Amino acid sequence: MKVAETQKLTKTYHFGDTEVQALREISLEIEEREFIAVWGPSGSGKSTLCNLIGLLDVPTSGEVMVAGQASSGLTDSRRSDLRNSSIGFVFQNFNLIPVLTALENVMLPLQIKGVPKNEAKSRAERLLIEVELNDRMHHRPQKMSGGQQQRVAIARALVTDPALIIADEPTANLDTRNATLIIDLMRRINHDRGAAFVFSTHDDRLLDRVDRRIHLQDGEIIEDDRVAMPCSV
Repeated sequence: MKVAETQKLTKTYHFGDTEVQALREISLEIEEREFIAVWGPSGSGKSTLCNLIGLLDVPTSGEVMVAGQASSGLTDSRRSDLRNSSIGFVFQNFNLIPVLTALENVMLPLQIKGVPKNEAKSRAERLLIEVELNDRMHHRPQKMSGGQQQRVAIARALVTDPALIIADEPTANLDTRNATLIIDLMRRINHDRGAAFVFSTHDDRLLDRVDRRIHLQDGEIIEDDRVAMPCSV
């Protein structure tokens, strides 16, 4: 079953008189339970592709479909509703709210949706235990390591039970050990929960931990390689 699809996706940016084509007619399908790395050098279009699939930006031309719903022509409000109901996000800078504890950060998306506080707290606690942060629930981000903050961000992305997680360079600010731990954690969640993961990276050391590798160069897919399961989970 497809959780997302792009059809001839193109994105062009204009900087004064300069035109930069970030993506060139990208067509791909993302199936449930897939664990996908979008990789390539800086400027290849990785983040642009993630932002478009995640409905954080709109294409110059082409179509993005999420949960069977075409996104072109939707109002900002409807795009937001579709994004919030179907997609979770993990960012390289974590994007945690510094004045909130780990637990409060994970609860926040549910509270925004109007979920009662007790239910939001219970669901957030379960996820923080799942990402092995049961002893850091009441710590604020500045009291946590980079790897711990990214685990909070992963729990927050999962709390609304989305079918698709978009992670833009989720290991960029982590050392090699923590980067590997985060990818392995995402892989385990992918296996246990069935959510599809699409993460961008420029680090080819992580590619042996995915089951599909989409190689971008100059805004085009030059290789889309499905491989055997890379490791036991």
